[in-house]
Amino acid sequence: MVIGLLGGSFDPAHRGHVHITREALKRMGLDRVWWLVSPGNPLKARGPAPLADRMARARAVMRDPRVVVTDLEARLGTVRTADTVAALQRLYPGVRFVWLMGADNLVQFHRWERWEEILCRVPVGVLARPGWGLRGRMSKAARVFNGARVSRGEVLRMRGAPVWCFVNLPMDGSSSSAIRAKGGWGR
Repeated sequence: MVIGLLGGSFDPAHRGHVHITREALKRMGLDRVWWLVSPGNPLKARGPAPLADRMARARAVMRDPRVVVTDLEARLGTVRTADTVAALQRLYPGVRFVWLMGADNLVQFHRWERWEEILCRVPVGVLARPGWGLRGRMSKAARVFNGARVSRGEVLRMRGAPVWCFVNLPMDGSSSSAIRAKGGWGR
């Protein structure tokens, strides 16, 4: 079983999250994707909407039997992605995990605590986002792990870490920040 992990605040979840999830399932040959709705984001000064509200919204927008919306990080008590990945690998030793992220996250991935450990623990699938492709491919993490980059997403299900792929796909410009700015998501 190969499970993609898409972590984030999902504040709020929107059609862009749905789009990249479906593309990851298809282009990386994943069996499932788990949305890891995080209790908070250590890189953001302002906290997100209540977890229960974000979980409900995520479940309302992501309706695919191959996708599980979960609050695993809250239940595991993990705050950092490296800790979450390590805990999941201990809990599910027979599962192969692939970390999924948008190209916007790759740009600042080197700011994540123990980011190199994440890349050395699990394959990473980077999905194109409008306006972030070139910056993502030129980011510090992309440069440091350039030798581990592969050109096709389905390779991630077969190769051991470190390995990562940048996947170009049709773009969806939806953004949680834009939805909040327009007042489309209350706190």
